[in-house]
Parts: sequence; structure tokens; C-alpha cells
Amino acid sequence: MTNKAAARLKSDGWTILETTGFLHLIGPLWERKFDGNHEFALATEDKHHNRRGMVQGGVMMTFADRTCGMAARYVSGREYLATVQLDTHFVEAGKIGDILISRPRVVRTTRSLIFVSTEVSVDDRCVVMANGVFKILKGPE
Repeated sequence: MTNKAAARLKSDGWTILETTGFLHLIGPLWERKFDGNHEFALATEDKHHNRRGMVQGGVMMTFADRTCGMAARYVSGREYLATVQLDTHFVEAGKIGDILISRPRVVRTTRSLIFVSTEVSVDDRCVVMANGVFKILKGPE
């Protein structure tokens, strides 16, 4: 990530979200609360490119999955959830250097499932639409 992207995110009130494992390889992921809602950001860099030099679709899917899962986690107050389903629609290509923004919205919760929707955008341009279903788990499995 460039210093310029990090400086822009910091100046706009974003902080780095601690990650481990696979997500640590994708990030850093950024988070902020805006108008009472959680928002997430990923500053794309060369490690995110596909063979065409654009942002790899799997990176955008992972970002959508993680951010929807975090929204489900926040609303449920539960630490352990699993993605049951993630429907992803690629609307437009992301360019390396873009800052991806996800603003997930919890659509419905039940005792065992949470339904979440997000649009991943660059500036005001939607690049991905995703809908996820997350199962509440009892603990590490």
C-alpha cells in the first residue's frame, strides 16, 4: 500500500483492523464508524492484480465476505460465524491503486442465521454487489 493511500485513509478517520491468517495476506483492512454504521476499506496494490493487471476477483469476493461477516458479528454480538452462502456480482473491474469501500447492511437476523448485503465501491462507482448468509456457531469448530 502506498503511503499516500494510508495517509488518505487515516485523515478520513479510518484505522487498521487487526487480521490474522489468510486475511492478513490480503490486507491491511481498514475500518471506521460513519453515521453509526461500520465501513471497511482495502487499498489495492500490486499483490492484488490478476493476469490482466486489474484487481483479482477473488480479492474483491474475500473483501465482501469479510466485511459482511464483520457486520453480522457486530449485530449478533457473537464471535464465531460461518459463511453459508455468498452471492457475488462483479459490476465493474477494480484498478490497482483503487481504494475499495464496503458498507455492509444487515438485512435480517434469525436465531441461527444473519443475512447481509453490501456494495463494494471505488469513489461513487459500484464494482461489486454481494449478499451473504452467515450461520451463528457455538464456538471454534
